[in-house]
Amino acid sequence: MREAPPSEPSSDWPTRTRRRQTVDRKRVAVLSRQPNLYSTRRLCEAIEAFGHEAVVLDTLRCELQVERNRQSLLYEGAPIPNLDLVIPRIGASITRYGLAVVNQLQAMGIPVLNDAEAIGRSRDKLRCLQILANAGIQVPRTVMMRRKGHLESAVERIGGLPVIVKLLQGSQGVGVMIAHSMKELETLLDTMWDLEQEILLQEFVAEARGRDIRALVVGGRVVGAMRRIASGAGEFRSNLHRGGRGEPVELPPEYEQEAIRAARAVGLEVAGVDLLESNSGPKITEVNSSPGLRGIERALRIDIAAEIVSHGLRACGATTSDRAD
Repeated sequence: MREAPPSEPSSDWPTRTRRRQTVDRKRVAVLSRQPNLYSTRRLCEAIEAFGHEAVVLDTLRCELQVERNRQSLLYEGAPIPNLDLVIPRIGASITRYGLAVVNQLQAMGIPVLNDAEAIGRSRDKLRCLQILANAGIQVPRTVMMRRKGHLESAVERIGGLPVIVKLLQGSQGVGVMIAHSMKELETLLDTMWDLEQEILLQEFVAEARGRDIRALVVGGRVVGAMRRIASGAGEFRSNLHRGGRGEPVELPPEYEQEAIRAARAVGLEVAGVDLLESNSGPKITEVNSSPGLRGIERALRIDIAAEIVSHGLRACGATTSDRAD
């Protein structure tokens, strides 16, 4: 097993962390392919600042063994040591294997901060929207289809051109496109279907003007929110990985309540909930089970990692009275 690096403060984080000693010392694992990713480092720093041991497990180095009355998890061929809590950070490209690992941890009785079923719901964009809509939460009007026979009427049902075209699975704005004409839309659909990709057509919320809100929900409360703004004229995606920028925002009660309801409906303890500011109120576009921490911590200058770790430690019965300064 590869342990997390010592809890040296991240160079781009303004608050120094300080280790605390605790009698109730826990071993907490972050399930992540890359120990040096910002979010993984910050979670490890927060774990150690609370006085607990942080380790990083590379998801693809985990081996699952299943037999009657016994399930086990090995790491590079060796049994993993006792774990008190696991925080999954599963990339979209390894969702299937990552969910198998999280399921195995749950079968072994190890607490996980976001279970496999909830992560799976969030990764399937249509399933997630179906769950939200059934819970009475407002989402953009969406169509999934596999033939072009009724394409024009489908476009009219979601508000007309332009329309957003999304791959069923994707992240960080990858696989999200916009079509301004029927010809452009047909070309996109033909290309995606030829590649055996399932797609969604979604209404374009013009009044959002290339902006959305990312709210971080932890344990049933919003611990921080930022408005994400697209990089420039012609860019409709506000994702920070697409060059967008984030700024602090104080959520109106309606938006805060909808973000909490969305995370609860999907079943996530930790969630990045994306909301559009529409003329009819907040519209939830996505619920992310592994939200990135760099953008929102930089924008808000608050310790989101500590909020996540503190909630997880409480869930597994650990003491969390001591905090990093």
